[in-house]
Amino acid sequence: MSQNITITKMSGETAFFVESKLRNSLERSGAEGKVVQEVIDGINAILYQGMTTKEIYRLAFKKLKNKSRTHASKYKLKKAIMELGPSGFPFEKFIGKILDHEGFETQVGVIVQGKCVQHEVDVIAQKDNNHYMIECKFHSDQRRFCNVKIPLYIQSRFLDVMAKWEKQKGHETKFHQGWVATNTRFTTDAIQYAECSGLKLLSWDYPANNSLKSRIDKAGLHPLTALTTLTKAEKTKLLDKGIVLCKELHETPQMLEQIEVPKSRHKKILDDSKELCRIH
Repeated sequence: MSQNITITKMSGETAFFVESKLRNSLERSGAEGKVVQEVIDGINAILYQGMTTKEIYRLAFKKLKNKSRTHASKYKLKKAIMELGPSGFPFEKFIGKILDHEGFETQVGVIVQGKCVQHEVDVIAQKDNNHYMIECKFHSDQRRFCNVKIPLYIQSRFLDVMAKWEKQKGHETKFHQGWVATNTRFTTDAIQYAECSGLKLLSWDYPANNSLKSRIDKAGLHPLTALTTLTKAEKTKLLDKGIVLCKELHETPQMLEQIEVPKSRHKKILDDSKELCRIH
């Protein structure tokens, strides 16, 4: 019985295989119930003691891709964000694009003068009377969490910037806030400090109802790295040209020619990007 199978997590810890967790992740991809069950049945048939979560994910992704490339792309969202590395700059642009979609005016990679020193800030976002300074912490290893040292450091930088902002004309009524955005997770004490100090945190699954994962799903702003029809080398070339979203690729199809993708594959790539990002 699968409920008696012990699996090995990314951290090296062991736990019992819980079928409902796999089902939930597959259902979030939007796949039909029949397809989800077929994938689960396939995994149950090959489960063995000590099997890694990485191997379970790889096999589930492969089986889902055989049924639907688009649902497989949504299923691999977390891994796709990891593939925005290694420099971290595409992740900063990605966060900026999400906030653009939410109505913010954003700047990515700017130098800001604080009261005491200058700061290189990943994203500045403004909407109405809200003015945010956002630092992005990208990890290519999902086992790396942001501990309390990160928000402590970012909050001190933000306070220096805010002291300068508050003296500027027109800022008297603005709400200033520092953010930390990461593609992995925050430790408990990092969250505790942020909640106490007024710093806003955004991670893969935090805050619960407005996490990075839920914001992407709501907006349909999937990273181009989620596309299963592009090779790793092609994704890297597009990222180097500043394209981070499926939506951007769909809006500039000539980019496929620029990076020398054979024309015979263009339609399949663009069709997938359209379906994945709900472009009409």
